[in-house]
Amino acid sequence: MDMLKERILKEASIMTEDVLKLDGLLNHQVDPVLTMEMGREFARRFAEVHITKVITVESSGIPVAFATALTLGVPLVFARRKKTLIADPDALTERVPSFTKGIVTDIMVSRQYLTPSDKVLFIDDIIANGDAARGLIKIIERAGSELAGLGIVVEKSFQAGGRTIREQGIRVESLVKIASLEGGKITFEQ
Repeated sequence: MDMLKERILKEASIMTEDVLKLDGLLNHQVDPVLTMEMGREFARRFAEVHITKVITVESSGIPVAFATALTLGVPLVFARRKKTLIADPDALTERVPSFTKGIVTDIMVSRQYLTPSDKVLFIDDIIANGDAARGLIKIIERAGSELAGLGIVVEKSFQAGGRTIREQGIRVESLVKIASLEGGKITFEQ
């Protein structure tokens, strides 16, 4: 996605050689036109799979997952990070560390929204170490749903997340792969 690469080069901030700040594109502000293009691209890449639901982890994955679900014409489910007073007491829960937040949180999905008859497409904004992704994959497996694949907007391929999930035999489609942030420069994988 050349449009996405151009926007990353123009608007992203390199915080460290491991952390890329994408607040103007994905994590704080959302460009609806770009987001819909990303959703259409994921829907195109997984068109042959007959997805029944799109799933993501709140909150930064929601816009692209929504665009993908809208394009596919299926519901969007998102794993919550905070338990509320009305949360399902029987929710599927997994404890996951967050690379960028530096904390451990619980993610949860109500059992009523993931069933054994579901074929789900997991969409997320960024993958670094893949801890949140592995946590949601465990929830999907415990629900008995079939994981069709994982769509990632930005994969930091110099970190292990995408690779380790592929090694599990899971299809991973990344719109953009960043090979390095060394020297304050974004280098895309070819």
